[in-house]
Amino acid sequence: MDDDRRPGEIRLASATGRWVITATVLGSSMALLDSTVVNVALPRIGRALDADTAELQWTVNAYMLALAGLILLGGALGDRLGRRRVFVLGVVWFAVGSLLCGLAPSALVLVAARALQGVGGALLTPGSLALIQGGFHPDDRARAVGLWSGFGGVGAAVGPFVGGWLVDGPGWRWVFLLNVPLALVCVPIALRHVPESRDPSAHGRFDVLGAALGAAALTLVTYALIASAWWAGAAGLLTGVAFVLTERRRSFPILPLSLFSSRLFTAVNLVTACVYAAFGGFFFLVALQLQVVSGYSPLGAGVAMLPTTVLMLLFSARSGQLGERIGPRIPLTVGPLCCAAGMLLMLRVGRDASYLVDVVPALLVMGLGMVTLVAPLTATVLGSVDTGQAGIASGVNNAVARAAGLLAVAALPMLAGMGPRAYRSADEFGGVFRRAMPMCAGVLVVGALIAVWWVRRPVAADRARPECSVSCAVGAPPLEGHGRRPGPAGAEEVGGAG
Repeated sequence: MDDDRRPGEIRLASATGRWVITATVLGSSMALLDSTVVNVALPRIGRALDADTAELQWTVNAYMLALAGLILLGGALGDRLGRRRVFVLGVVWFAVGSLLCGLAPSALVLVAARALQGVGGALLTPGSLALIQGGFHPDDRARAVGLWSGFGGVGAAVGPFVGGWLVDGPGWRWVFLLNVPLALVCVPIALRHVPESRDPSAHGRFDVLGAALGAAALTLVTYALIASAWWAGAAGLLTGVAFVLTERRRSFPILPLSLFSSRLFTAVNLVTACVYAAFGGFFFLVALQLQVVSGYSPLGAGVAMLPTTVLMLLFSARSGQLGERIGPRIPLTVGPLCCAAGMLLMLRVGRDASYLVDVVPALLVMGLGMVTLVAPLTATVLGSVDTGQAGIASGVNNAVARAAGLLAVAALPMLAGMGPRAYRSADEFGGVFRRAMPMCAGVLVVGALIAVWWVRRPVAADRARPECSVSCAVGAPPLEGHGRRPGPAGAEEVGGAG
C-alpha cells in the first residue's frame, strides 16, 4: 500500500486525502440534511398521509430512537470490522431507508422506514469522522476535521432552504429521495478511494445486550409519553434499571458508568440533557408554528430559521476560545438563559407575524445563546475525564443529547395539550405553542442553575483538549474523537459515537 493510503499516514494534500474528505462529507451530509429538513416538511406529510400528531411525533422520534440507541455500538463495529466497511454499509442502509420513506403509502410505513434510516445513521455517523481521525497523518488531522466540519456547517445552513424548496416544489417525498443520488455518488468513491482502517487494540465482546436494553428502555418511555400508556412507562423504567445493572457487570460496557464518578462529567451531562431537550421541543414546534399559525410556506419556514445557523457558523470557534479562557461556568449559565429568552420572545410570533420585527429578534437571541454554550459544553465534557476516555465521553454526551431531544418531542405535545389534529388548526396550535415555549424556557433555566451550582473549570483543562471543534447547528453536541475507549496498555480505539 502506498504511504499516502496507509491508515494514519494520509496527507490532506494527496489525492487520497481529498477523496476521503469527499466521501465522509457526502455521507455525513445525508444524515445532517435529513435532520434539518424533516421538521419543515411535517405539516405537508401530515396532510398527505392523513397523520395525527402522534404519527408526526413518531416520524421524528423513530429515527432518533434508532440513532440514539445504536450509535455507540455503530462506532464499535467500525473499530473491529473496518471503518470503511461499516461506513459504506451505513450509507447504503440509510439510502434504502430514505427510498422507503419517499415511497411510503401511509404514516405507519413512513415511521418504520424512519427507524431503518436511524439504524443507517448510527452506522455512518460515527464512521465518517472515525475515517478521518484514524486515517489522516497527525499533522493534517485537525485541518481535515476542520474541512469536514466546515462543509457540514454549509450543509446545516442550506438544509432548511433545500427542504423548504423541495416541499414547495417536487413535494415532501423528495426530502427523503434526495439521499438516494447522494449515496450513489458516495459509495463508489468510498469503495475505490478510501483505505480501510481498524483499531488493532479493539478488544472485548460487543455489548449487544446493553445496546438492546438501552434502546428498549428509550422506546418504551417514548411510547408511554406519546400514547399516555402508563404500563409502557413502568416497563421502560424497569428496563432502564436492568440496563444500568447490566452495564455495571459488563467488562466492556457500551456505557461505562465509571465516567459518572466525575462530578463535572455528571453535571455537564445534566446541562446537556436540559439544553437539548429544550432544543428538540423548540425546533419541532417552531417549524409548525410558522406554517400553521403564521402562514409561512415550507420554504419560508426553512429560510426563517437561518439566523441561528449563521451565528453558529460565524462565532462558534471564537466562543470556544472564550470559554477556554474564562472557564465553562459562565458560558453554560449565560447561554441557556439567552436561549430561554429567545424562546420567550417567540411568543410574539402569531398570526401575520412580521419576520423582521417578531421572528428575527427571537432567533438572534436564541442563536446568541447557542453560540455561547455549545462549544464550551463539548470542551468541558472532554476536559472532565482522562484523555484516554475523551472519545467515549463525547460519545456518551452525544447520546444524552439525542435521547433528551427524543423524549422532549415525545413529552412536550402531551404536556402542552396538543390534540391529534391540532396542527391543522391555527387557533388550537397557537395555544399549544404559547404553552410549550415557557416549558422549554423553564428547562433551560434548570440547566443554567445546574451550571451555576456544579460546573467548574476542569482540574487539568488541557488533558483532553480536542484537536478541533466541530459544532452542530441544531442537533447534538460536536463530534470529536468518537467512542475512544482505553485499551489494554493505554491504547485507544476510535469510533464510538456520532
